[in-house]
Amino acid sequence: MAGGLLASGALTALFAMALAPPSTSQDVPTTPQPAERIRVEVATVNGSGCPDGTVAVAAAPDNSAFTVTYSDYLASAGEQSDPVDFRKNCQLSLIVHAPVDYTYAIASVDYRGYASLQSGASGVEKASYYFQGSPETTSESHRWRGPYADNWQATDTKPWEDLDWAPCGAKRNLNVNTELRVLLGTSDRDKTSFMTMDSTDTKVSSVYRLAWRPCSKS
Repeated sequence: MAGGLLASGALTALFAMALAPPSTSQDVPTTPQPAERIRVEVATVNGSGCPDGTVAVAAAPDNSAFTVTYSDYLASAGEQSDPVDFRKNCQLSLIVHAPVDYTYAIASVDYRGYASLQSGASGVEKASYYFQGSPETTSESHRWRGPYADNWQATDTKPWEDLDWAPCGAKRNLNVNTELRVLLGTSDRDKTSFMTMDSTDTKVSSVYRLAWRPCSKS
């Protein structure tokens, strides 16, 4: 299954546009990046927001980031929506093939999608990530309130001193959990509100920017 989820060359070609830092992002500190190109592989996929075959990953050619794209990630509520559709989630276990003499951390993440929210409704995007076996979990959430009908973007950033680094000399999967919720609130139940996390208008949806540092040789 993992092989089928690896991104194609066409997706990699989108990095020049997708990695342009948004105006709300903080700059990632300049760090010594490994010369050997990394690979990111999907180990497992679970969740109502990412059915089989609807997720792809790709690493940037300069090792500065990797992307995750979704093609069927939509939460909705109201009208003919199924009651369980108000919440969708996706749990990914990723294998980052990095040089053994380097460690990495997630410095910032950009999430993108589209939302159509009726007046009185709201949409929530929530995400967390952690290394396999680590008690540390980074979790952030963002909310949009209706009326709203536009693309949305959310950026989570951590200061350098608070980064969670992959353990040197150990292979630990990176677990990435995302969630979308659509809450009707006081909106008209006969009208639909929805929120997506997907690749629209040729843009990749989620960009995970990496920080690097050499592992100690002691």
